[in-house]
Order: sequence, then structure tokens, then C-alpha cells
Amino acid sequence: MRHRDDSPDWMWSDALAALDRMERLHSQLFQPRAAHSPSWVPPVDVLETEHEVLIFVALPGVDARDVKAQLDGAALLVSGRRVLPPQLGRAAIHRLELPQGRFERRVPLPPGRYSAIHVGSEQGCLVISLEKAP
Repeated sequence: MRHRDDSPDWMWSDALAALDRMERLHSQLFQPRAAHSPSWVPPVDVLETEHEVLIFVALPGVDARDVKAQLDGAALLVSGRRVLPPQLGRAAIHRLELPQGRFERRVPLPPGRYSAIHVGSEQGCLVISLEKAP
């Protein structure tokens, strides 16, 4: 549990986290549904270094080769599909909490130009590296 005296910026980080959660809920609840609409929106972390922007997308069980990542204006669009595991066909389901089906996430990017996109996976997360253009 975080204590208020751990960091002088605790209020801002909590407020920003709450705003991000509200934005995700709003985008999920108030978008018109269509056949091609995503059924879920994966959570992301965005980090910036001197030479790159790193986006970590929580996608356990999704192969990085099955995910599309493309720049779309000042945002990165990440989309794909999480399918049920093959073992499901011969198993009794006791709990099924991980989201399934088509997903899509539009991630606003820090201002700048990017020269290359690299996609990989690490510990259940899709890792997208955007190299900053010189």
C-alpha cells in the first residue's frame, strides 16, 4: 500500500491513473458496436528514453507475430485477436477470466518523429519499440 509521504507526486500519479481508467471505460462503453469492433482493450504502459519510446501491451497468450502495430498520425494502433487455447475443447471450464476475441488499442504518442518500429514479446507483454528519428 502506498503512503502519501512516499512521493510528493502521489496525488498527480493517482489522478492520472484514475483519468486513464475512466478514458478506457468511456471508450469501451460509448463506442457504437459493429461486427468489426474490438471486444476488449488491453492495458498499456508507455515509457520514453532519449532514443526510443517503449510501449508494453499486456497480451498474455498472444503471439507477437499475430499482432498488428502501426503508426496512425500521433498515435500507435495495436490490434489483433486472442483465441481460446486448444485445450479448451476437451476441458471442463471452471473459470475463464482472460478476455478473448478481437482487441484494439490506440495509444497516443509523445510528440516527435519515429524512424522504425520493432515488435517483440517479454513476460506476457507485447513490447513495441519506436526509434526516434534524428
